[in-house]
Amino acid sequence: MSEENITRIQLDDKEVIIIGTAHVSKQSAEQVKEVVATEQPDSVCVELDQQRYQSIKDGNKWKNMDIFKVIKEKKATMLLMNMMISSFQNRMAKQFGINPGQEMIQGIESAEEHDAELVLADRNIQITFQRIWRNLGFSGKFKLLMSIIYSIFSNDDISEEELERMKSQDMLDSVLQEFSQSFPRLKKPLIDERDQYLAQKIKEAPGQKVVAILGAAHVPGVKEEIHQENDLKQLTKVPPKSKKPKIIAWAIPILILSVIVYTFLNNPSAGFYQMISWVLWNGSLSAIGTAIALGHPLAVLTAFIVAPISSLNPLLAAGWFAGFVQAIVKKPQVQDFEKLSEDAQTVKGFWRNKVTRVLLIVVMANIGSSLGTFIGGADVIRVFLENL
Repeated sequence: MSEENITRIQLDDKEVIIIGTAHVSKQSAEQVKEVVATEQPDSVCVELDQQRYQSIKDGNKWKNMDIFKVIKEKKATMLLMNMMISSFQNRMAKQFGINPGQEMIQGIESAEEHDAELVLADRNIQITFQRIWRNLGFSGKFKLLMSIIYSIFSNDDISEEELERMKSQDMLDSVLQEFSQSFPRLKKPLIDERDQYLAQKIKEAPGQKVVAILGAAHVPGVKEEIHQENDLKQLTKVPPKSKKPKIIAWAIPILILSVIVYTFLNNPSAGFYQMISWVLWNGSLSAIGTAIALGHPLAVLTAFIVAPISSLNPLLAAGWFAGFVQAIVKKPQVQDFEKLSEDAQTVKGFWRNKVTRVLLIVVMANIGSSLGTFIGGADVIRVFLENL
């Protein structure tokens, strides 16, 4: 059995065997099968949480999705980003002729086959996302989204040899160093904290011999952290939401309304101009965003009408209304859900599929409305200052 990408650690009377894998590598999946069969461990730890484990087990999850519920629960943007990231991994996996996360699937199957305890060793993905998002400033969030979108829609291919080379220590160190320089706030919740969580779960896995299947990026950190005691409760705490965004979200509409009312009382024609400017900038840019997402004319009209009102109420969003109308007028069919994974692998597919088109409309209408708020608000302030 090849010992390449395998790390052996002795913890008192427990032996831990870590397999460093690439998430879309054939060799990784084959190595997992071989190691578990040879070592016959008491436990197999996989880099999955309950949510991702369930999505692997449930191949028909998209068919059960309620698009109206997604919009209602304000999950459209997060779902769209998840699908974009997933499409990138699926595209790479398609290039190599295997399923994404095949090594984790193999770990689950091997654990069952050899009667080993399966341990879901990773932190809940939603907690990780929340800790990442709340640790990033506005510019960091924008930079991250742009980086993800670029990497997803880039046509650059990567060879499997390059993928395997990323498992070597030198290559990994350079990747992590570059990663932490680009997104210094992102490395801690995405890599460091999960290293601590994974290490603790592996340590607590039952039995005297444990096989742990981890993405190569986590191996150096887990090797270090496994000799420390880490508090799982502390690592799963979600940071409280900052009050600043909420204060700003209410302060802007109050300021805009106050300025328009003051101007209108002193100069009705200027106040009337402010109202028209606010409506046109908000409505037009939100409608343009909906049209770019190929929304139905009724969805475009809805965005135009709702945006000037929703921009003055932080509890509402033009995209939700436009998305609802689109989902009613062009209701996604069963075949749209069935083709979701395939369509989400191309830019054209995102716009063609009725499910992803609804999500795009929600996001694009909201982006347009936000732009309209800033531009229209600036114009309202400009007229106010001229009429002082």
